[in-house]
Amino acid sequence: MTRCIFYGGKGGVGKTTCAAATGLGLADEGHETLVVSTDPAHSLADAFETDLGPDPIELRSGLSAIEIDPEARADRYERIARALAADLRSAGIRLEDADVERLFASGAPAGSDELAALDLLVEYVDADRWDVVVFDTAPTGHTLRLFDLPEVMGLALETTRSLRGQVRRIGNSARQMMFGPLAYAGGRDDEEGLENLQARMKRAHDILTDPERTEFRVVLIPETMAIAESERLVERLREAGVPVRTLVVNRVLEDAAECCSRCQSRQRRHERRLAEIRETFPDLEVVTVPETEDEVHGLETLSPIADRLSG
Repeated sequence: MTRCIFYGGKGGVGKTTCAAATGLGLADEGHETLVVSTDPAHSLADAFETDLGPDPIELRSGLSAIEIDPEARADRYERIARALAADLRSAGIRLEDADVERLFASGAPAGSDELAALDLLVEYVDADRWDVVVFDTAPTGHTLRLFDLPEVMGLALETTRSLRGQVRRIGNSARQMMFGPLAYAGGRDDEEGLENLQARMKRAHDILTDPERTEFRVVLIPETMAIAESERLVERLREAGVPVRTLVVNRVLEDAAECCSRCQSRQRRHERRLAEIRETFPDLEVVTVPETEDEVHGLETLSPIADRLSG
């Protein structure tokens, strides 16, 4: 059974670094691992110091990575939109192809980042190719939309299918009066596409809320605002039924130089924030990642962090 580990949190706290390091650590333990960036502002390629694209790329034995391109899936959603427009026209409701084209004129429509991520989540989990899929998610607002989307889309698609059925019945009645049996010529590919999309959204919801296979890890830094935002994120995720078990506190100053009073003061402040975090989240495991002087880029620099973030 493919496991899913999601990393999320406030922007700039190091989600990408944690996701990349976790993927490396899992691969070192012998797990076939895929690291997926769902953040529109991708930085996973920077973390691994390699070019990534919309298809999985093997970085080394047992470790692959991908940066999701929502536009790569836009054609799938556009076909469904065009089919709905055709149904509406058949019932006398004016919606031209130009209206659909305007929807997609500037690329993938709003929300398609999350929709593409969920679509691919189901694809990768059900492929049985990887033991673990690690997700580097967008900052908090995008992440919450990602986890709310299956339920929202499920309701929207159910309503759409119901309305589509009513529209088709009206259109079919009119066509039958005009053309008789020939009115029903043609396939159901687009209808099946809508049904498949609805099934995938339900499958995504089942995966996201399955505590046996899914875990969400919230990344934060030892600062008051980050703690408050993390508290809201954990609450919203739990309301959505998403399993949250771990907090990763990144950039913790652990070994301040004795000769540096400012560093000593900062370390004491971090220790107070860590105590506050443990008090605020008594039921969550707290893992700390030390602050480093050098930027984390490439597999070699990710290894020490991977040691802290065991799978």
